[in-house]
Amino acid sequence: MRLVTHGDSAPSSVNRYLLPQEQQVIMVRRHPAVLLRPVAEVFGGLVVAGLLSRFFSGEGGGGTALVVVWWLWLLLLIRFVWKVAEWSVDYFVVTSKRMLLTTGLITRKVAMMPLGKVTDMSFQRSLLGRMLGYGEFILESAGQDQALSTVKYIPYPETLYLEVCSMLFPGKDDGDD
Repeated sequence: MRLVTHGDSAPSSVNRYLLPQEQQVIMVRRHPAVLLRPVAEVFGGLVVAGLLSRFFSGEGGGGTALVVVWWLWLLLLIRFVWKVAEWSVDYFVVTSKRMLLTTGLITRKVAMMPLGKVTDMSFQRSLLGRMLGYGEFILESAGQDQALSTVKYIPYPETLYLEVCSMLFPGKDDGDD
């Protein structure tokens, strides 16, 4: 299974980091579960703001407090929108030569590991990850500290793991067992 077909191309936010001799094999966004905490914060803030509004509206001079409460909730909402925008430009890309993780909306960060440097790769899934369909890749190289060592919130972890492992450790095609 190829998660990127030959006709697909990476968005310009990723394409500018690909070398001319590289072929894109896998390109995925992080799993939307990365947004669970910001969503919980916005809804929790909305509940708290609603309860505080009810409390302050019952008192005589709570107008200023109400404004402060709703401005604080608005800040939580803006932070949530920011997190969604960041998520929308974050990609995990595997090419024929290396693995890249591009992150950041304003300050762009590109972590990379050449496929030839990877000595071991594993993935792990928490209970929530198993329920929602995401995992975390752990990459190891021969005694070197690399810029890319873990990739969290990877969708389709089993499929991606098998595809990347087949690129890292190609088997014989001669049919011998």
